[in-house]
Amino acid sequence: MTDTSDLLLDIRDLKIEGRSGGDWQPIVKGVGLTLKRGEILGLIGESGAGKSTLGLAAMGYTKSGCRIAGGSVKLDGQELVGAPAERLRQLRGKRIAYVAQSAAAAFNPAYRLIRQYSEAPVKHNVMSRQEAERDAIALYREMQLPNPDEIGFRYPHQVSGGQLQRAMTAMAMSCRPDLIIFDEPTTALDVTTQIEVLAAIRKVVREHHTAAIYITHDLAVVAQMADRVKVLLRGDEVEEAETRAMLSDPREDYTRSLWAVRDFRRAPKSPVPEAGPILKIRGVDASYGTHKVLEGIDLAVDRGQTMAVVGESGSGKSTLARVIMGLLSPDAGDVDLEGAALPPLNRQRPKDVQRRVQMIHQMADTALNPKHRIREVLGRPLEFFLGMKGAAKEARIRELLSLIELDPDAFIDRFPSELSGGQKQRVCIARALAAEPDFIICDEVTSALDQIVAEGILRLLDRLQREMGLTYLFITHDLATVRSIADWVVVMQKGRIVEQGPKDEMFQPPHHPYTELLLSSVPEMDPDWLDGVLNERRAAE
Repeated sequence: MTDTSDLLLDIRDLKIEGRSGGDWQPIVKGVGLTLKRGEILGLIGESGAGKSTLGLAAMGYTKSGCRIAGGSVKLDGQELVGAPAERLRQLRGKRIAYVAQSAAAAFNPAYRLIRQYSEAPVKHNVMSRQEAERDAIALYREMQLPNPDEIGFRYPHQVSGGQLQRAMTAMAMSCRPDLIIFDEPTTALDVTTQIEVLAAIRKVVREHHTAAIYITHDLAVVAQMADRVKVLLRGDEVEEAETRAMLSDPREDYTRSLWAVRDFRRAPKSPVPEAGPILKIRGVDASYGTHKVLEGIDLAVDRGQTMAVVGESGSGKSTLARVIMGLLSPDAGDVDLEGAALPPLNRQRPKDVQRRVQMIHQMADTALNPKHRIREVLGRPLEFFLGMKGAAKEARIRELLSLIELDPDAFIDRFPSELSGGQKQRVCIARALAAEPDFIICDEVTSALDQIVAEGILRLLDRLQREMGLTYLFITHDLATVRSIADWVVVMQKGRIVEQGPKDEMFQPPHHPYTELLLSSVPEMDPDWLDGVLNERRAAE
C-alpha cells in the first residue's frame, strides 16, 4: 500500500485523447503514477510514447486538440481534472512549474531575463518586483551562472544555450514550487554544457526539496537524475522501478531494447578507389561583425566518407557549415569543391554548384513549411535544380519517399504537422536528395530525436551513402553518434581545430586536453557517474 504521508502527486487511470480528423484517438491509455515531495521520477520512451502529454497532464493541462477522457490527477489532494480555470491559474507557475526543451523558444526575446523571472512571483503575490530581482540573482548564483549580478539584465539572445537553460530552471523555481516538469531540458546541449545543467538542476531540486518529473529519451541522463524510472510505449506503461534496479535488470523486452539501441555501429566501409578530397577548406577565418568565430580552418573531406565535426556550443561548428553553404562570407581563406573555388556567397554560385552541396537542418519542425504538403516540399527542389515537371516530377517524388522508407501513398499529401519527428527528418533528407547532391552537411540531425528514431535515421543515412556514393559532413555534439558513423573526426574549440584524425585513432589516448574533456563528459549508464565526474573536476581545480 502506498505511503501517503508525503505524497504530492497522485495520477490514477489517466486517459488522454487527441483529435485525428473527426475522431478522438487514445494517446495515454490509463496510466498512473505517484510522486513524493523531493522525489524525481524519470519518464522515458520513444517518440509518441505519451511522455510530454503525461507531464503536461500533471499540471491539469492538455495541448490544443487533446482532452482528458478519464482518470484523476491530484496535487496535494486537490483534483485538477475538471478544476475551474481560475484555480489552475493559481497553481501553475506557483505550485507547479514547467521547464521546456527549447529555452530559446520559451523566453520572450523582447524582455530581459530578470523581468521574465519576476513575472510569476509578482503575479502570484509571492514577492515584490524588487524582492524578485534580488531572489533571481541569488538563484542565478545557485545555478552557477556566470556574473549572476548582471546576467539577468541581458536579453535571451545574449547568453548561450546552456546558460539560457539554467536561467529557465531558475525561473521555474521563482515561486519555490512543489513540483517541476522538466521536458527534455538538455536534449539540444553539448556534453560539456549538459553536465553543468544537469548538476545545477539536481542541486537546486534537492536543496529546495522540490519534486520533479524528468522527461527524456536519454537513458544515461535519466540514470543521473531520477530516483525511479517509468517506461512508456504508445501511451501504455511498460514497467516502473527504482533507477538502479531498472538499469541493472529491466524486466520487459521493450525496456531491454531501449538499452541495446545505444550499441549501433556502422559496418566497416570499403575505401573508394582514388577518391581524393571532394571538399577542401584552406585558411578560413570568419566573423560576425567584429567577433571572430572561425580562425585558420584547414580540412579536406574525401569523397564517399563521413567527416564528423564535434565541439561544444560556440566552437564554430555551425558557422563552418554556413561558410561552406555560402550563407556567410569568410574573412579569409578558400572553400574548394573538387578543385574549383566556390564563390563566397550562395547567391553568387551557379545553380549546378548550389545543387551539389545540400544541408539537412537540426530542427525538422522549423525546416519544413507547415503550409506545404510533402508533395510540394519535395517537388520544389526537383523543379528548381532539375527542371522536372508533370508526371516525371510526380514519379520522382514517389521514388524519394520510397528511398527514405515512407509509403508514398500514405505520405505524399500530408502536411508536416501530420508527421512524427523522425518522419519529418526523413522528409528533410529526401528534400536534400532531390537535388541529386554530391556533398551533404548534416547539422545535428539526430539531436532532437529519441534513441530508437535516431538509430533509424543513422541507418538510413548510412544506406543512402553506400548506395549513392554520398559524402557527409556530420556536425554533432553526440560522441556516440560519432562512434557510430564517422570515418574522420575534427574537434573544434573556440573557432579553431584542436585535433583531427581517423575515428579509431581519435578515440584512443593520448588525447588533446579538450578532446579528453569531451570524452569524459559523455554520460554513462551508471547512477554514480555524474557525482564521480564532478568530484574529479573539483579535485583538479
